[in-house]
Amino acid sequence: MSRPYNTDALAELAPGNLLKIASKALVVAVAPEAGGRIAQIEYHGQEWLVGYSREHAAMIGWGSYPMLPWAGRIRHGRFEFAGRLHQLPPNFGGHAIHGVGFAMPWQVDAHSPAHVELSLALPDDERWPFGGSARQRITVAEHSLRMQLQVTAGEKRMPAVIGWHPWLRKPDRIEFRPSRVYPRDAEGIATCPLAEPPPPPWDDCFLNSEPVILERSSQRLRLSSNCDHWVVYDEPAYATCIEPQSGPADAFNLHPTRYLEPGTTVTAWFLWEWL
Repeated sequence: MSRPYNTDALAELAPGNLLKIASKALVVAVAPEAGGRIAQIEYHGQEWLVGYSREHAAMIGWGSYPMLPWAGRIRHGRFEFAGRLHQLPPNFGGHAIHGVGFAMPWQVDAHSPAHVELSLALPDDERWPFGGSARQRITVAEHSLRMQLQVTAGEKRMPAVIGWHPWLRKPDRIEFRPSRVYPRDAEGIATCPLAEPPPPPWDDCFLNSEPVILERSSQRLRLSSNCDHWVVYDEPAYATCIEPQSGPADAFNLHPTRYLEPGTTVTAWFLWEWL
């Protein structure tokens, strides 16, 4: 029987049993029970993620986790789809944040020294009234880590936005050149129309088509994805979150045309390359 989970985004979520994959200097620890997240990424002995600890125990605040079937906040958890108003349980500041996958245990379908495959049956209840399924493949090479994520609709047509939320240890330098930003309103939620990007610090969703370069302690990392929406949250002194997504925060209200027909799939990839 699956162990129960508190879906409050601020609830503590420990890593559970870890699966290690590695290729020479790159070592990745995956926590299937803790939302199918990556618990830590280590390259030449340097840790790149904020790991689970007493200070960072909330399920929203450590590792690198998949966001699905929505990313970011859904305003007050409410959206209209197919002529019906839906109410998701608020789990963070009165809003529904980051989907359900990061709060649920994932099944391990395959595990080799260099890759892990995970799967998840999405709920068909008040947490997410559409069902469907999700899959992840996490693969390491000598100097790179590739994550692939997909969500497939079940018998019901459903909205879907997917992405990743890595809590990166504070970099010394960031190269990030977005083209536009979704302005935030008084509730901190993305809005339209798009605008010119503001100067940092950020907690914003951007349109971006270029790789993001990070430098930290003499290591240089390039992040790229087929996603054209990137959220950057760099307000904390200890971390920066750089989150590629297939759509913006509150996408179900901003872009209600983003949906899956029964049996169809949305797929995204996220590549980390040490230079």
